[in-house]
Amino acid sequence: MTFIDGFVAAVPTARRAEYIEHARIASAVFKELGAIRVVECWGADVPEGKVTSFPMAVKRGEDETVVFSFVEWPSRAVRDAAFAKMMDDPRMSAETNPMPFDGQRLIYGGFETVLDV
Repeated sequence: MTFIDGFVAAVPTARRAEYIEHARIASAVFKELGAIRVVECWGADVPEGKVTSFPMAVKRGEDETVVFSFVEWPSRAVRDAAFAKMMDDPRMSAETNPMPFDGQRLIYGGFETVLDV
């Protein structure tokens, strides 16, 4: 089964174009290093919760939009090898491709696929 990296972040709404460009550069690197696909989603219907929610999880501000992204890899081994190479790729450096959002509020995790229909 495939391996999925998932991401949720709060991005300043005014920086949407910068975020898309940042994601475009990163996705090219992911694909070169073996990713099957990269999906970036800009929040359009992301409700506030009373106990939990995406906006609460990333401490979304009034001027921010929640984004959800995932990268699909053929295996965890391919993903792990890719991440090791990404650390040395200049396109992924903060100087070359700075994150247009607060990375401290980024939620990230790697997941084993258990069902894919």
